[in-house]
Amino acid sequence: MNSIKYILGFALLLAFTAGCNKVTNDDVSFIESATAPDKLTALFEISQDNTGNVTITPNGEGANSYEVYYGDGTVVPAKVESGKNTSHKYAEGVYNVKLVAYNVTGKSTETTQKLTVSFKAPENLEVTAVIDPTNNFKVNVSAKALYETFFKVYFGDVANEVPQSFLEGETISHVYTTTGAHTVRVVALSGGAATTEVTKTMTIVDPVLLPLNFESPTINYIFNDFDGGNATVVSNPQSNGINTSAKVGKMVKNPGQVWGGSWIGLSSSIDFSANKYFRMKVFSPRVGAKVLLKVENAANAAFNFEKEVATTVANAWEDLVFDYTAINTANTYEHIVLIFDLGTQGDGTANFTFLFDDIRLTNSLPSAQINLPVTFDANGVNYTMTDFGNNQTVDGTDPLNNANKVKITTKANGAETWAGTTIGTSAGFASAIPVNTTTSQMSVRVYSPAAGLHIRLKIEDHLDPNKSVETEAITGASNTWETLIFDFINPAPGTAAINNGYTYDKASIFFDFGNAGTGKVFIWDDVKYLATNVVNGIALPLDFESGSLTYTFNDFDGGNATVISNPQSSGINTSAKVGKMVKNAGQVWGGSWIGLTSPIDFSVKKTFKMKVFSPRAGAKVLLKVENQNDGGISYEKEVTTTTAGAWELLTFDFSAINTANSYQKVVLIFDLGTMGDGTANFTFLFDDITLN
Repeated sequence: MNSIKYILGFALLLAFTAGCNKVTNDDVSFIESATAPDKLTALFEISQDNTGNVTITPNGEGANSYEVYYGDGTVVPAKVESGKNTSHKYAEGVYNVKLVAYNVTGKSTETTQKLTVSFKAPENLEVTAVIDPTNNFKVNVSAKALYETFFKVYFGDVANEVPQSFLEGETISHVYTTTGAHTVRVVALSGGAATTEVTKTMTIVDPVLLPLNFESPTINYIFNDFDGGNATVVSNPQSNGINTSAKVGKMVKNPGQVWGGSWIGLSSSIDFSANKYFRMKVFSPRVGAKVLLKVENAANAAFNFEKEVATTVANAWEDLVFDYTAINTANTYEHIVLIFDLGTQGDGTANFTFLFDDIRLTNSLPSAQINLPVTFDANGVNYTMTDFGNNQTVDGTDPLNNANKVKITTKANGAETWAGTTIGTSAGFASAIPVNTTTSQMSVRVYSPAAGLHIRLKIEDHLDPNKSVETEAITGASNTWETLIFDFINPAPGTAAINNGYTYDKASIFFDFGNAGTGKVFIWDDVKYLATNVVNGIALPLDFESGSLTYTFNDFDGGNATVISNPQSSGINTSAKVGKMVKNAGQVWGGSWIGLTSPIDFSVKKTFKMKVFSPRAGAKVLLKVENQNDGGISYEKEVTTTTAGAWELLTFDFSAINTANSYQKVVLIFDLGTMGDGTANFTFLFDDITLN
């Protein structure tokens, strides 16, 4: 019974175990049989802001991922999961976008879809083009617009113009070279083919304003002639004196009416609020010609004001002044009217031909004309200097006294040998220089860079330069003030003598006359006429040029010294007169001495210089100074010539001299220790004995 029981239990257990076994189903044949993706398309969302951004959303049946080839040369495709998208920036154009779709098994399908990217034209283009407030020829351009990438501007003044590019927020500028209407064209670019453009006409006008100097090549100086007057702008035919400008006005008064003249219109009203003196340079064919300057209202000529003055010189520029202090400033005035010789009918000849220039408005009367004595310190005096030959004169101050005003003249490198400076303008002095055959001297204080330099002073009739006389002085010191005396009774060689019948009212000074400029700088002051002639004594420097001095040499023991005309005018010494020493037979110390009017001042300067022309190199030259009354009180130095048959400058160092003693004689001995024989071998020339 129990056995049956166990057999039944075991059977039941087997049945239960069998019922609990898992059933496995691994049949994937349905996946392997899936078809490749189908019905591929792409949705293109193109940005409308001209950026070229395109969002691409691929779609297809049975696809779970995609590769998107943009078609613009990008090599690596974008990988996009199903339901997602990709963005890409395109330039304007047409592109073939390739889609490759993949299913879960990796099967793929591809298709190509055309994408067209086009940019819209920029909208709301606004261009600003304005004349620069500081330059009438300069235009400033800026622009803004919607959907633009950048701008190009054409200014319209040259053929085949290359445009300039700029961005929004930038200003591009251009300077025109001519007046007139110019078309400015601004093109807004979209980034593609579409553009928008705007043009503006810019009128470039160089306004006619005071001062009128007729120099601008862009201003149209339009004169309106009436009743016989004829005004034009011409090249300056009288470039001299106070007016060396290139262009001037020319007025020819032809037959017509006695009031014949011309007027010019200004671009704006004349401002008389502060300045009420007109000044105008005039070149008149005669003294006493009347010049009327008138201003008028452009719309109503009844509103006007005028002043008339007369010329004071003929055939030279002068600066005329017209007093407008009484003008009614409540009115406006835009026209300037010029009438020459109002009341007299012109005949169109040279006698009725006038030049005018530099019409300007000032706030004061001009400075007074320069006159002797010239100190450069007086207020209200026109101390304008007129340089020529490449001289350069400027205002300066005394190197020893800052309160003293002076002139500084540089004889520039390469300046002409005759370079000089007219003291004042071509109009000369206000009064004639009262030189005559009795009182004939002028003086100039000079601070020279070297001793022994020739300074020439010329006086003349400012209306006739042929009526002139010139004379010279030689500097005796360097880098210190000295007063040079110019005696016109003794004119420079080759120049005319003083003539009591002439008027001398103009003076010019020539520094280092006869030598080309090397940059030497001269400071000068106090040009004076001397009412009493200065009687010169024998003093350093000894240049032997004075016609009023007697150079008395005292020869001894075979020496013989005289003053002669320079027989060797060359090299460093082209002066007219020199000393000549012939050493004859006598004693080996034969020489000569000359007495000075006053003792030599060795307090500052202690170096003698002397120009010597020796027949041979190696000749000894002794320069000695002695007390006037005691030859035992003396000092000497000897140097040796280094050249033969040419001038050379010898230097004698007297720095060890006893300055407590007085020395008034200058002694010269050539070849001390050797007996002379009076031949050419013992004949020497000497000149320009200076203390430095």
